[in-house]
Amino acid sequence: MFGLGVTELVIIMIIVVVLFGASKLPQIGKGIGEAITNFKKATSEFTGSDETRKVASENTGEKKV
Repeated sequence: MFGLGVTELVIIMIIVVVLFGASKLPQIGKGIGEAITNFKKATSEFTGSDETRKVASENTGEKKV
């Protein structure tokens, strides 16, 4: 996972707890989770619309650009 070992992840978590405090961690986790979900939705919508255009151009005989 990105070349990070367990020790590095523990150190990062300790730094995050020190910077933001333990009470903010659930909010930070929720925000990161929502950001990842939105990113995946946007990526799949972009990929889906690209595939739709490709199929539509094949059906109408248009050249791909």
